[in-house]
Amino acid sequence: MFPKVLIANRGEIALRVIRTLREMGIRSVAVYSDADRAALHVRKADEAVHIGPSQSSESYLNIDRILDAARRHGASAIHPGYGFLSENAHFAQACEDAGFTFIGPSAKSIALMGSKTEARRVAKAGGAPIVPGTETGVASSAEAIAFARDAGFPVMLKAVAGGGGKGMRRVDREVDLILAFDAASSEAARAFGDGSIYVEKLIENARHIEIQVLGDKHGNLVHLGERECSVQRRHQKVIEEAPSAFVTRIPGMRERIGEAAIRAARAAGYYNAGTVEFLADRSGQFYFLEMNTRLQVEHPVTELVTGLDLVRLQLEIAAGERLPFTQDEIVLRGAALECRIYAEDPANNFFPSPGRIAQLSEPSGPGVRLDSGIYPGWTVPVDYDPMLAKLIVWAGRREHAIERMVRALGEYHVGGIRTNIPLFHFILNDPAFRKGDLHTGYLDDLLKTVEWDTVPPPELAGIAAQIASSRQKADETVCSTTAASSRWVTFGREDLLR
Repeated sequence: MFPKVLIANRGEIALRVIRTLREMGIRSVAVYSDADRAALHVRKADEAVHIGPSQSSESYLNIDRILDAARRHGASAIHPGYGFLSENAHFAQACEDAGFTFIGPSAKSIALMGSKTEARRVAKAGGAPIVPGTETGVASSAEAIAFARDAGFPVMLKAVAGGGGKGMRRVDREVDLILAFDAASSEAARAFGDGSIYVEKLIENARHIEIQVLGDKHGNLVHLGERECSVQRRHQKVIEEAPSAFVTRIPGMRERIGEAAIRAARAAGYYNAGTVEFLADRSGQFYFLEMNTRLQVEHPVTELVTGLDLVRLQLEIAAGERLPFTQDEIVLRGAALECRIYAEDPANNFFPSPGRIAQLSEPSGPGVRLDSGIYPGWTVPVDYDPMLAKLIVWAGRREHAIERMVRALGEYHVGGIRTNIPLFHFILNDPAFRKGDLHTGYLDDLLKTVEWDTVPPPELAGIAAQIASSRQKADETVCSTTAASSRWVTFGREDLLR
């Protein structure tokens, strides 16, 4: 096993990796930019090294500086986390060329599955069903129109080198396609340095189902069940859960979609942790969407229902060990939910809300896990993605997990900045969510009904939380949230000023 590992990332995922490394007796090396000098992952690592200014292109995306840090601090392996360089084939190859083990798949697999059109070709060759679409990037909007006329509207324009919703546009009418094509191509060029666009037939009211796969370097591949990721805003996941209530209801679907994921991964020569994503229609017919060649943000829900540590398994696979179990030995137990906590203002079109965290009250209790990278007094920087933490819960049944998440969110307060915590109360108390009646447009529809002026500002919520805490000690209750309603209970002025 590796004596020392450098984590080429920041925030909660860096802390997540550090904790498993500590359990395994492996020393950790954190990297940080100017903006992250006081970050929690810097404090918790065994060693930390400054790699540049706040701008990510000069720090977390600077391959030479990261390799130099690993060399100077004697690391033998590099874990990329997610985001930044995690799916950069050039970085994976540069690590290997410099003598470091890259804790992830091969550079060849990353490059192969990083191209959406190549990934579709590989998945199709492996026998996985794919959404009807162009086999390569289209050269012009005219080619896109020709495909759309043949397949029928609506269609989706997607970046060949894309991910995370960048360079993606839904088009319902031919008259809108030229402008949408130009916008998607420009956005893709800015985000990925490649403006190539391909076209897919849009599957209406689709479920987003993804399969966690694991492969070792000896040719063994397994899947760890599915995650439901249909609750999305602008193609960005908001809540994830495992297993999917939808998949559970359809006989044999879990086995079929899991086998399709393994076929796609095997066709790519894949090893280490990866996620194969699918779209499913109401009948349960599913189609390959893409493959993420890294650890996913939402991996904790899979860990909670399988009892496995995916980071530990990543390290063992990278060290050349065989998978310690077979497909038949993997059992899914209970239900898990994850809410992504962001520093953003839902009432102001989800605008980022950086700033100093004045107060912090975090949930705990049975079945509650919090992967967080913040602390009181820390300033959320403007330079990076505003995700603060991930709140994850487990319970024996889905409805109990939802109840537990509602309780945990009620205990969670981040003072001094705005967060999206109120959004989750609306979602979790929505009857459609409770029934598992979801699709990728579900949240966009729900948000049209939300009245954000019913949510108290964070400063008042902080005062109210302190009042509640002090009165609970005297067995008094002065505030609550209503489980049957999707609105916060407002506080009386006399309580807030008392």
